[in-house]
Amino acid sequence: MTKEISLDPRLAADSIAIGKLALCEVRLQDDARFPWLVLVPQRENVSELFELAEPDQAAAMEEIARVSAALRAVTQCLKINVGALGNIVRQLHIHVVARDEGDAAWPGPVWGAGTRVAYDDAAKADLIARLRSALAMQG
Repeated sequence: MTKEISLDPRLAADSIAIGKLALCEVRLQDDARFPWLVLVPQRENVSELFELAEPDQAAAMEEIARVSAALRAVTQCLKINVGALGNIVRQLHIHVVARDEGDAAWPGPVWGAGTRVAYDDAAKADLIARLRSALAMQG
């Protein structure tokens, strides 16, 4: 595990921590319209993937693939979207979003599409438990 870093307040407000991998904290975006995970590399003062040291770049790609596969296994989605925009939140974070035809933003991007719908407690707890299991994470 890596040391704890400060988390941008907007990431903290919009997502729930579900666990940590070797490089990244994994967070669930609190928007029930889309099963949506956010990976936050535990490195200070990094805003772009290419700014990570080469071993961390490789680890980030492995963790993106691992989280993508787990999210697909849990949701049985049609498509996984991966993006690292950072136009508003500069702290490096990578979005991994499960998409299906007919979802609230299909076929467009999820960013800026409609109004966020927070998970109810039961649905959030169930999804987090299934994701932790798929990722072999402790709670």
